[in-house]
Amino acid sequence: MASQSDAATTESVLEHHLAAFGDQDMEEILADYTEESVVVTDTDTYHGLEEIATLFEAFFAEFSQPHEFEMDAQTVEGDVAHIVWHADTVEQAYEHAVDTFVVRDGVIETQTFAAKTAPK
Repeated sequence: MASQSDAATTESVLEHHLAAFGDQDMEEILADYTEESVVVTDTDTYHGLEEIATLFEAFFAEFSQPHEFEMDAQTVEGDVAHIVWHADTVEQAYEHAVDTFVVRDGVIETQTFAAKTAPK
């Protein structure tokens, strides 16, 4: 059973991750993962820091342009964090996006991401 300290750690990792993403800070983003981390999207699976970096390079390129972002929901239960959001970028509309994070030992062990998008 997950403890309250698990939830506190998960929440702090999530907060760090969201801040690093907002700052487009690759070093800080990658600090949330390890070589054993996996990110699963609806189109690909990224293993380890080098592959995960390629995913964030693409997101940073897109979100460095003018955009709007809104967090719709954020939930933390034990070692799992779940966010729901939507955004508009120059390239596409993220009509409904969902990330789930499994945090163990202070790092993101597994992340899933899926989004309903519409190109512009």
